[in-house]
Amino acid sequence: MSILNELKLAKELIRFPSITPLDAGTMNFLARKLMSLGFKCKILEFKSKNSKPVKNLYARLGKSRPNFCYAGHTDVVPPGNLNNWTVNPFKPAVKGNHLIGRGANDMKASVACFIAAVSKFKIKKFKGSISLLITGDEEGIAINGTKRVVEYLKRKKEKIDFCLVGEPTNQNKLGEMMKIGRRGSITGYLTICGIQGHVAYPHDANNPAPVMIKILNQIENIKFDKGTKNFQPSNLEIVKMNIENTADNVIPAEASATFNIRFNNKHSSSSLKKKLNNIFIKACKKSKCSYKISYMVSGEAFITVPNKTTKMIQNTIKKITKIKPKLSTSGGTSDARFIRKMSPCVEFGLVGKTMHKVDESVSVSDLKKLTHIYQNILINYFM
Repeated sequence: MSILNELKLAKELIRFPSITPLDAGTMNFLARKLMSLGFKCKILEFKSKNSKPVKNLYARLGKSRPNFCYAGHTDVVPPGNLNNWTVNPFKPAVKGNHLIGRGANDMKASVACFIAAVSKFKIKKFKGSISLLITGDEEGIAINGTKRVVEYLKRKKEKIDFCLVGEPTNQNKLGEMMKIGRRGSITGYLTICGIQGHVAYPHDANNPAPVMIKILNQIENIKFDKGTKNFQPSNLEIVKMNIENTADNVIPAEASATFNIRFNNKHSSSSLKKKLNNIFIKACKKSKCSYKISYMVSGEAFITVPNKTTKMIQNTIKKITKIKPKLSTSGGTSDARFIRKMSPCVEFGLVGKTMHKVDESVSVSDLKKLTHIYQNILINYFM
């Protein structure tokens, strides 16, 4: 088995302009690297109506259980104005001991670290399997990526016993935090329907705007909960308000708004829909308006109850970084929301302070440490 260098591999991955959901050759490249390490690889391409096809990769070394899986993504967000970068975002460079390039911490370098860790894994005949689940649809709409791969693996009766997701979980220093769960996310698209009319004759119309204002004020002030032992309080944020009206003397027929709720495990998307719909029904009945609502659920709240593997990973991180990582459920959603349906999972990766920013970068020394952490996690897991 050849030894792979994490910095060299990270550079090679960053050179692929894989702006979500574009693959740009990353999956074939990774498959070749992994096959050289003895993995059996399957490139899975999924597509659906009104979306571009997405390539994903599932690779496995070994046939027996337990199966320890690493999950990550190779798609990246657009780089923005290239003139604001000090380097070409897809021609990575090391400056001041930092690797700069799009995907440096979110999360091509983490993928590189895990593959390098596997190449340095010293146990030749270990009992179990190591697998990688890599998607090209995490930064986008996430319908043809990990979600579809998990469905495919379940149909094939593939078993994953534990999964480590390599998302950037640290804000300032490597070792600060690992994620053991995530809050759920639901977006609501609300329209209040009234009756259009002349502003001088309001009795002949029914203005939906005041109704919308009252509803938004009411849902914005809902105190969903006070949080739990593992989760922060749930919160609702209004993100869009719109009345399409080109005239200043016309009462509009419709008013629309979009809101998002990040919720903990005291709630489900179904219970939140029911609560909100009751508010809309009462408000519209009183005002003689009607409403239309649709929801998009990105994921339910979940938590991986800490077990011996979780504690082993936490202790491994502490031993190498000298920091005991906090077990957290903070932040947005990740692909762990799909994987948890077939395996317990935690998240730990690089420092994400510059993710999605101009001159996204990662410390070269952190790359070495993360590779060492991943390698020791494998050793401890299969001992």
